[in-house]
Amino acid sequence: MKSRSLHLRVHECRHQSGFTLVELMITVAIMAILTAIVVPAYTSYVVKANRGAAKACMSEYAQFMERYYTTAGNLSYAGATPGTLGCASDANLNSAYTFSVTTNINSPRLYTVTAAPAGAQLSRDTQCGTLTLDQAGMRSKSGSAALNSCW
Repeated sequence: MKSRSLHLRVHECRHQSGFTLVELMITVAIMAILTAIVVPAYTSYVVKANRGAAKACMSEYAQFMERYYTTAGNLSYAGATPGTLGCASDANLNSAYTFSVTTNINSPRLYTVTAAPAGAQLSRDTQCGTLTLDQAGMRSKSGSAALNSCW
């Protein structure tokens, strides 16, 4: 009896389940291929999402300027100081873009809202680059892509 139970134990050791080195290497290779595909696509998505949020924030800055223009009979953009609006700070968008509003001293009825990419967005969004919006609603960009693909 003892020899039979010993034989069963040896037999059980030979048929243990587990992963072989080849199976493990195939799994690692598949994960590497998936990562090589997914990471650039995700990065592109993040760049586009940040750009979309920046455009919305620029519209908010423009609305601030228009409210200032019509409030208390100013009829001028000179002296307007929007500072950092909630759209830039609440969503942490100010880590991806630097927003500024400039007015023209010689022409107090003109302004330009600028969103300049910063941090990782600066190196990733070279096709659109810096976005601008003026009081007439004219939009521009500094990158090499077509204007309608950036706006």
